[in-house]
Amino acid sequence: MSTSKPAALSIDVPWGTDTIRVTNISPDLPADSTDSHVAAVTAAGRANPSTWLPGTSWGAIARATTQPDALTVQLHPTINEPSGLLMVENVEGATLRSVVTRVLLSELFPGPQPRTGMEVSEVPDPQVHGITHEGRPSAIVQYRYESLAHLRNHVWQTIHATLSLNSYATSILTRSVTRNLITHPVEIAFDDGTEPIHVLVVRDGITRLASAWAVLAGHGADPAAVADLATAALLGGATAGAAGPGLAQRLDTGRARWRQDLRKEFDEEMQGAAPGLRAAQIAQSYVVPAQIAVGIEGHAGRVLSPEDIFDDAIRSVLASVHVEFRQWTTAAQNVEVITRALKRIIQQGDPRWNTAELQAVYGLAVGRIPVAELPQVFGGDPAPPGTALWRAVYLVSALTQPDLLELLKDQAKAIKGDQRMSMKGFGELLGPIIDLPWRAKKKLVTKQARNAWNNGGVLSNDVTQGWTPVPTEDFTKLIAPAMNGDDDARRTLAVAGGVALIADKLLTRNVGSSLGAKKEKGGVPFRADVNKVIEGLSKPTNELGLWTLALAANTFRSHDLPQNSVPKQSLTGKESATSTEPPYVYFKADLNAEDHIARDADGVPVPLYEWDVVAASAPDRAAKAVPPSTVTGPAPVPTALSPNGEPVLTDGGASTKDTPGDTPVAVDPLTTLFQDGAVQGAEGALPAVLFPGPRDEDAPAPPSQRAAVHRKALHLGVQGARDALDHLHALEPEVGDHTPIVPVDQLDDLHKLLVGILTDVENLRRRTLENHAEEDDPESEEPQEPTRG
Repeated sequence: MSTSKPAALSIDVPWGTDTIRVTNISPDLPADSTDSHVAAVTAAGRANPSTWLPGTSWGAIARATTQPDALTVQLHPTINEPSGLLMVENVEGATLRSVVTRVLLSELFPGPQPRTGMEVSEVPDPQVHGITHEGRPSAIVQYRYESLAHLRNHVWQTIHATLSLNSYATSILTRSVTRNLITHPVEIAFDDGTEPIHVLVVRDGITRLASAWAVLAGHGADPAAVADLATAALLGGATAGAAGPGLAQRLDTGRARWRQDLRKEFDEEMQGAAPGLRAAQIAQSYVVPAQIAVGIEGHAGRVLSPEDIFDDAIRSVLASVHVEFRQWTTAAQNVEVITRALKRIIQQGDPRWNTAELQAVYGLAVGRIPVAELPQVFGGDPAPPGTALWRAVYLVSALTQPDLLELLKDQAKAIKGDQRMSMKGFGELLGPIIDLPWRAKKKLVTKQARNAWNNGGVLSNDVTQGWTPVPTEDFTKLIAPAMNGDDDARRTLAVAGGVALIADKLLTRNVGSSLGAKKEKGGVPFRADVNKVIEGLSKPTNELGLWTLALAANTFRSHDLPQNSVPKQSLTGKESATSTEPPYVYFKADLNAEDHIARDADGVPVPLYEWDVVAASAPDRAAKAVPPSTVTGPAPVPTALSPNGEPVLTDGGASTKDTPGDTPVAVDPLTTLFQDGAVQGAEGALPAVLFPGPRDEDAPAPPSQRAAVHRKALHLGVQGARDALDHLHALEPEVGDHTPIVPVDQLDDLHKLLVGILTDVENLRRRTLENHAEEDDPESEEPQEPTRG
């Protein structure tokens, strides 16, 4: 007598303060695919004439699916359907063929996409290379990471950043993920020689993927904890170069063991009288639906080379959703448009340009070629310095060559579906490419900088006429040639100085409220587009403007923000000793000073303001404007100049100690937090929470991961302070009159410290609220899918 399978359950579970109705909980979880399943799927894939993938990729697909038999049926060709039952999708320039199946959450890696890759981030995206077979494109790409640690940090960052923006956890807990994730196989290679691995990568639906992990982690888990869970499950404790089986096998075994533990936990939960919340979390997140690309065919007359067709087709699918339907951020769309436009031009083989040189420009633009290799890429005598600012100069020069500029605009218009593109529109495309090396360090002013690029950036009429950069270690040496007719030197100053001023919020898109405002509050003497200001500063007859540009380019740092744009005010009057570098300050130019730097009556260099920059672009026009108010506050820091013109501390360095002679020492905040407070014993637990598996490198974790540790430390520290204060209140009646429970001088110090903490917390809260207010309203988990041909 046969027994029927138990019916799916629907239960009510607590989720935070709410009660959620969870529907269709399966009574059991699917088993992992066996070796025979892997062999069957691989054989069916190889027999299909419309697909080609390496055997290791078919193995990754077979291990990921929970429906290997159905997958084999889809791949099996028939007389009427030589391609089997594959899903066919026509996109720009190619036809994609995919299988539709259900896959294990723990077998899907989050892939790079413009929404995540073009935001301010600490861990760079991998390099992407196409893979061909017998000269034809194949539905697989190679991601090149620096090391296994780079992969681990990138996975953590993607999950963390995604959930920091949006989460569908409540919806997924209710009915699981119901829309297909767009995925494809990837070969992950490592520059340090670590064994490559083959995995499935999600290209669209990363918010759903991350939200499924959030369901599994539970209601109280913050994005950092969810990222910890996902990273530990996907990459386990495998380390590069470990003895025993290969890396791929160790990772497969680790994920299988993780799922075995989860199934055991689920089975125990289901044996109770009524399944609880944990069973619901596991059931609704264990498996997700996926559309897996397995075949690609380029259309006749295609522009792209075979190795680029598949990645461009996938990006076209994403663009059809996120540019027309559920939009990415403007910056993400802009990078997608300009990089695809440049790639198309490269594939056209136009004899006017060297293809290898265009490939180098593309590599610099997308971050595939590091900044340090700039001297080797462009060469010359002298070669350009390998700095982020010189990267910007050479990119602007290359991408604004007149003929290439027009072609780029034409291709960009075709991709966007626009009829025209102004120079401001082209500047909008360039902004997120230019700021790639420093956007993480200057994220507080990234919005203003990109607005400046939207307003023309450095693309003055002069800069877009075609020119060659003039390398130098000191930009002031270009001023004399620039004034004597050397247009290349003058345009080099315009771009280098302009990029520096824009990146550090000393030249922004002027708005009406800026007129008449105090100069120290961002005021300007008159309205002018950003590119017009650059044009005025770089006129050969404007010596003050050229000095302003040269000093700005010399001052620029790619790893910090100047005190001009983000002044750091201290309530206690103490200066931070976290940096040994001299202060980062832009100074106003003065043609009458020996070193061309303006000083006040006390001989202190005068800080540069946007008012000064705009005024220097048209001194005669500025003279007719209402004069700015005088800055009554002190300069950012008392400084002097070294013989080579660099600012230095007048006292040789700031000390954080009150006692003369004390040497500032960098102290780990976690160490000081747990030394004598009420939360002793938790110190060792924090790193274990953040890094659940062993790390294969001694390099420090990326800032977001370290920030998660310190957020926990901040919360524990404040809670510990509350507990300690409660204990003091309780003990106060018992302490004799001979001494106060806390001496007055210590209370004064504590008061200053607490006011400072309260102020910083409030500032962080306001900035976070402002950032959230700028985001679009969260999309529902189930938006209507657009129709694609």
